[in-house]
Amino acid sequence: MGKQPHLLVGEGELNEIALLPGDPNRVEMIAALADEYEVISENREYKICNIDYKGKGLTVCSTGIGCPSAAIAVEELCKVGVKKIIRVGTTGALQRGIKTGEFIIVTGAAKEEGTTKRYESEVYPAVSDYQVVSALVDVAKRHDHKFHVGAIVTNDAYYAETEEYVKIWENSGLLSIEMETSVILTLARRLGIEAGSILTVDGNLVEGSKKGETEGEEFPKKIRDSIQEMGQIALDASLLL
Repeated sequence: MGKQPHLLVGEGELNEIALLPGDPNRVEMIAALADEYEVISENREYKICNIDYKGKGLTVCSTGIGCPSAAIAVEELCKVGVKKIIRVGTTGALQRGIKTGEFIIVTGAAKEEGTTKRYESEVYPAVSDYQVVSALVDVAKRHDHKFHVGAIVTNDAYYAETEEYVKIWENSGLLSIEMETSVILTLARRLGIEAGSILTVDGNLVEGSKKGETEGEEFPKKIRDSIQEMGQIALDASLLL
């Protein structure tokens, strides 16, 4: 089998466990926490590193923004031998009292997006693998950092998250909103691989805060530090899988 058309990797080139940030810039940020790493490929929104973390080989691969590009990443990763996936991303809180910089460990995701509908009916669930959730929770407990565990919503249209939608999601008890997890969990189930998701809160839509205009940095230092700690948790959780 030749190389995959978007990730530009072939069978056997990657490790069985992959961490999936959305932003390509976060690939090397996570990889820098390892003992050593090697950039394997870079194409479009996809950047891939293989790393050696505490004696275990892992892969870090960016997905870009949104479900369509994340679906391509999961499909092609699976084709070249990846067996377990942890999404590491950012999210906007939907419940009062959830603060920026805190973590969400995802148990499932509502599918407010169009990509999974091309694979299956929306009535089928997008749920995290129990072993992945357990590993993330076990490691997160070792950190002096607040985290929440529960269901979120994945949405396609960042600039169409109206007050009406936010109220519906809040009333449903969903913890937060982001743009990739539901397709990652759905495809993992369909492809027979394990997947989970840990997210850093970057705003609270119910309380009226979300990412705004910035000057040179997407996030303030507090959130950047939380994103790095989240990467550490995901790496340590990978050792338990």
